[in-house]
Amino acid sequence: MKARVLAVQDGGLLVRDCRTDQEVDVRTPHTFRFRPEDLVCITYDGIMTRSLPPQIRAAAIRRLPR
Repeated sequence: MKARVLAVQDGGLLVRDCRTDQEVDVRTPHTFRFRPEDLVCITYDGIMTRSLPPQIRAAAIRRLPR
């Protein structure tokens, strides 16, 4: 998933998916690496909760060039 970071939270990131324009809560212990407005590529297992916002557990996240 390619997304823009909206907020850095304890234990995760709130992002906006660039393809669907949907907000997603991304569970990851590596929040200190990211800041709001970062463009990121998130790898996850394809499982997304039906909550609002939906949640995923990141296997890997990397920052993309702006």
